Amino acid sequence: MGASPPGGYSASVNMDLLAIYLNDHLAGSTVGVRRAGYVARAHRGPPLGGVLERIAREIAEDRESLLGIMDRLGVPQRRYKVLAAAAAEGAGRLKPNGRIVARSPLSSVLELEFLRLGVEGKAACWRALRPLADADGRLDARQLDELLARAERQLGTLEELRLRMSQEVFRARG
Repeated sequence: MGASPPGGYSASVNMDLLAIYLNDHLAGSTVGVRRAGYVARAHRGPPLGGVLERIAREIAEDRESLLGIMDRLGVPQRRYKVLAAAAAEGAGRLKPNGRIVARSPLSSVLELEFLRLGVEGKAACWRALRPLADADGRLDARQLDELLARAERQLGTLEELRLRMSQEVFRARG
């Protein structure tokens, strides 16, 4: 067998496909950061405000971690994907919600579900990268383990909030 490539790079990793995968996740994380910030602002104060602000901050930090991983791997950002994702997220806020002017209570349930799905996607990315860290020295196994653990905590919190909010919204009044 020949010598290993520099930096612990594993020749068995298809970097072209990994670059596409990571850029797709970068686009998704852009949507997640924007939506998490919007949801946190919409729920300032008790009972959800502090929790959603923390999650929004962590989602932004996780996006920065993804950018760092891409940089260490030499994966260039595809800005057109990020811009398209940001535009789609903005357009997604224009959907009808059963109310003309006011915010629908259903919006909170759907937004929490959306955030939960985004965090699950992020966790899937960390899970996909984790085995590669054993073969590629540019990936930090401990960082990926921490990112995955944080995503799992976020999932638990978002699910708890989603269930609580859906019960409040769907229970008959009076």
